Amino acid sequence: MFKHKLFSSLLFWVVIAIIAGMLLGLVVPNWFAIPFATFNDIFGKFLGFCVPLIILGLVAPAIADLGRSAGKWLLVTTGIAYGSTLFAGFGTWLVCALVYPWLLSGEKLASLAPPEDAVKSIMDANLTFPPVFGVMTALILAFVLGVGMAATEARTMRAWFDEFRNIMMLTIKRAIVPLLPVFIFGIFLNITLSGQIASIIVTMLKIIVVAIVLSFVMLAIQYTLSGMITRQNPVKQFLTMLPAYFTALGTASSAATIPVTLAQTKKNDVAEEIADFVIPLCATIHLTGSTVKITAFSLAIIQILDLPVTTMQMVSFIFMLGITMVAAPGVPGGAIAAAQGVLVGILGFTDPAYGLMVALYIAIDSFGTACNVTGDGAIALVINKMSKGKLGKEQGRATSVARDFASSFD
Repeated sequence: MFKHKLFSSLLFWVVIAIIAGMLLGLVVPNWFAIPFATFNDIFGKFLGFCVPLIILGLVAPAIADLGRSAGKWLLVTTGIAYGSTLFAGFGTWLVCALVYPWLLSGEKLASLAPPEDAVKSIMDANLTFPPVFGVMTALILAFVLGVGMAATEARTMRAWFDEFRNIMMLTIKRAIVPLLPVFIFGIFLNITLSGQIASIIVTMLKIIVVAIVLSFVMLAIQYTLSGMITRQNPVKQFLTMLPAYFTALGTASSAATIPVTLAQTKKNDVAEEIADFVIPLCATIHLTGSTVKITAFSLAIIQILDLPVTTMQMVSFIFMLGITMVAAPGVPGGAIAAAQGVLVGILGFTDPAYGLMVALYIAIDSFGTACNVTGDGAIALVINKMSKGKLGKEQGRATSVARDFASSFD
């Protein structure tokens, strides 16, 4: 059973891909990398084609779900989750702006491709499949259609979008995520052949440490605020949630950790109906740990590659990332797959830069998931205090929506 879990783990294959790419890159000639460069070229174009469809397929029905059902407490919980995500993004940006200039001083790369462009795709000029529409068009279209479906109760279109979301989630789960290790192998093979691997590894280790520390800081802030609002001991609240934290470290899945998160939340004196509603819902819409990682990693890559990203681009990125995280599928690697749209569309990341983002993200995926689910407990405490432990007439419908929303992403 352990062997099965190990070989089915995305983290395991990403680690193997990184190590194999580095070791082979030290001994193989440039021509050896041509097939992998070709695969990365095709896979990158496939990602570019799919991302706008993924955004439309996930965000539009999510907005329609939230707009048409469950009433006040669903909207309040979603608002708190989105606010927490924004705080994580902007807080990470502030800390990284202060820390990275000296932490990553001298860590500069001209490119993530070989400087002489010796390893190129043989399909580079022969295969193109542009996306149906751009990332920003997909986001705006998702808003318009999502709000429209909620306002008009467009049942036929809603059913169509339910099926479209299932198709996009299946595409992520079966076609994109399983191929990410091969994509990462090709990138690290190319980086090693270009002679930049030592600098990349040192930089990655520094960034990973920053992201892990920031995830703990985020949890400390969340439970300090929940303790102030509920007038209870935040340390006791946090310690009660530790079993959920460590379970998430092992499973790297918010959905798989729901039973433990639910049990520990109730031990924090959260009413059963509140916990049954908030925890399944937040397992899919509250991804502060993922937001911290993606923001910290993207800022580091922006610095080491000297990408021309403006302040307004970064602000737009964090706002849109928060929305993307609400709609991201709850599968390992799902958040970073969904985030490709804003990374490429707003920050201008290239395929190698995005591949490095994936490697960093998956390397500490379980820490982000643990931060996500533990933070869910803090939101449940706040909602419990605000609602005085009762959802009233909305309870049945709200809990049903929360469970359906969670199960659709599992």
